[in-house]
Amino acid sequence: MRRQSNLTRHLASAALVAVLAAGLGGCQTMSDVTGSIASRPDPAPDDPRRAAEVYGERYRKNPKDVEAAIAYGQALRMTGQRSQACAMLEQATITNPGNKALLAAYGRALADNGNSQAAFDVLSRAHSPDNPDWRILSVQGTTLDKLNRHDEARRYYASALRLAPDEPSVLSNLGLSYMLTKELPKAEETLRQAYASARADTRIRQNLALVVGLQGRFAEAETIVKADLPADEAAANVAYLRDMLNRKDGPRTASRAAPVVAKDD
Repeated sequence: MRRQSNLTRHLASAALVAVLAAGLGGCQTMSDVTGSIASRPDPAPDDPRRAAEVYGERYRKNPKDVEAAIAYGQALRMTGQRSQACAMLEQATITNPGNKALLAAYGRALADNGNSQAAFDVLSRAHSPDNPDWRILSVQGTTLDKLNRHDEARRYYASALRLAPDEPSVLSNLGLSYMLTKELPKAEETLRQAYASARADTRIRQNLALVVGLQGRFAEAETIVKADLPADEAAANVAYLRDMLNRKDGPRTASRAAPVVAKDD
């Protein structure tokens, strides 16, 4: 029941938000994506609510503690407090001007909260042309896709791939971009390239299953979505896949698919 509750919570908030998704953990289903473009201190409490308490107290004691601010923001996002994360991280960037890791976390929070243009602008300040970060470039691409600026988004993905060739998280986001413009064969080709990587994870498999299903190959899509999952999770994922495929807006259901952000090492 707990896994199903987590699934429901995550699916309710799934959306093509810039960067793809956030957090300190969570179910690996067709949902918001876990991961971060900013570092976080270790060890971190496993429970996001406990993490919010721990890092919130640490941040309030010392607003100049950048690591605490980033971890607090991640925990707030994971517990659904996205507006609060934006407000806190905005203040933290004022207190710590020019800190690029903090700007990256703030941009990520804005993306989570649906503020795509603001997220793009903030993320542009989180790295520089002479020292670009492929993770941030990929996240900026997802914000541009959310703004329906797909050609621009793909230029950002291309730049990210020049820095990190064959990176599956970037390829997956590029595949979703093609899905949004109904270029389904190209989307499938790109997502299969991402899925072939040893670093590919469940989120990429779910995105591939969606684009295969959107082309009418439902049995193949279900086989992909169920692979290597426990029976209850497989059933939940298949049900969600069928729900999206039955929607009348066709490939625009990609707006509920999962952008992928590379996890920190």
